[in-house]
Amino acid sequence: MNRVLVALLCALDAALQAAVGLAAIAAPLTLIWVFGSGGAADWGALWPATAAIWQLGHLVPQQITLPDELIVAGISPDAAGFVLSLAPLAVALASAVFGARSGARAARSGSWPSGLGAAAIVSTAASALVAVTSLNPVAQPVLWQAIVFPAAVYVAGVLLGALTIAWRDGDDGIVDRVRGVLDRRADPWPELPGIVARAGSVSVLGLVGLGAVGLAVAVFASGADIIALYQAGNVDALGAGVLTLAQLAYVPTLVVWALAWGTGAGFWLGEGAPVSPAGTEAGLVPGIPVLGALPEVSSPWLLLVALLPVGVGAFAGWVARSDLAAILVVPRAARDSRRTHGTSGDPWGPRIAAALAIPAVTAAAAAGLAAAAHGAMGPGRLAEVGPHPGAVALAVGIEVLIGCAILLLSPRALTARPAEHARPAAHERPAEHAGPH
Repeated sequence: MNRVLVALLCALDAALQAAVGLAAIAAPLTLIWVFGSGGAADWGALWPATAAIWQLGHLVPQQITLPDELIVAGISPDAAGFVLSLAPLAVALASAVFGARSGARAARSGSWPSGLGAAAIVSTAASALVAVTSLNPVAQPVLWQAIVFPAAVYVAGVLLGALTIAWRDGDDGIVDRVRGVLDRRADPWPELPGIVARAGSVSVLGLVGLGAVGLAVAVFASGADIIALYQAGNVDALGAGVLTLAQLAYVPTLVVWALAWGTGAGFWLGEGAPVSPAGTEAGLVPGIPVLGALPEVSSPWLLLVALLPVGVGAFAGWVARSDLAAILVVPRAARDSRRTHGTSGDPWGPRIAAALAIPAVTAAAAAGLAAAAHGAMGPGRLAEVGPHPGAVALAVGIEVLIGCAILLLSPRALTARPAEHARPAAHERPAEHAGPH
């Protein structure tokens, strides 16, 4: 496909992504303005509120400054100004997925760098337009963050989707040149980056799946407490609907909290209020219904849940071991020669490298998720909420390393597939495009 056309399509995708995201936030807010204000709505505040939520969902902190009439109504002056930075990650997730689809489509068209550049330009322009048209005295972001962060989330999705497809199918460009350099070697090392990426993705998705299951179990087990908090809030049907939508936007954030809890690192629900399998000291918590799912039972036996990430690491190690077995096909003469010289036909170097790289990739991804799910949700002690990236990365790295090592470093030799099904080395491939000799 023509590069200009690919760039135009990616630019259109970037514009649509911003428009759809803003519309999805503006729609329920409009219902609140219509039915919840008694006809006295300030329609001039609808756009700034929509933009502030969209920016917060893209990891842009908001400096909240409450107006004087609310302070007179009973809010302490000390709580009238605070930073709100705990992001509803459903917004960022939707942008990243939309970007990944656009990047994958550009890679299949054979011109993903052009599409990536167009997506970066248009998404940055859209973020800048939203930022400069939504300035208001109540929610004030740092301008450069409001421009860069939403665009960065979307462009990261585009890049990930493009590289995934280009590495798998080729792109007749940068990725193929890199693979060509690696394929000149006739050993497993050129294949190792792909193996680590695949097994690392399996490991990260497995941990996220454990977090999702843990959150679902906690919500199901605490249904009565959640309903009681809804009733204690004394909200009408519209308020209950809005509150439910807001909590749904935070579901990915809560999944990361559950992931952190399952690794044993836990998370914080305010300064001095840790929540982990070893114990919960949350104290007074905000009356948000979903927080009724916080675990109240504390027992050292709950630390056994850390075996689940070990199992995820073992599964990732099995995936990597299977991939290594598919390429470690050593000719019989070479095996006999190695036995004669007292060496093994099953090299340990790639095994050890994979056993170390997969936990490192998983730990880095877990740290990134924890950082995205960490922030401030109010003044005072609520300025520190969510998991600590360093603690989560350390716990995940150790647990996944144990699981990977069990599968990848066991003394049993790799079971290679038959040679006819193995991927040929670079020097063994037929010169299909070679000219006449």
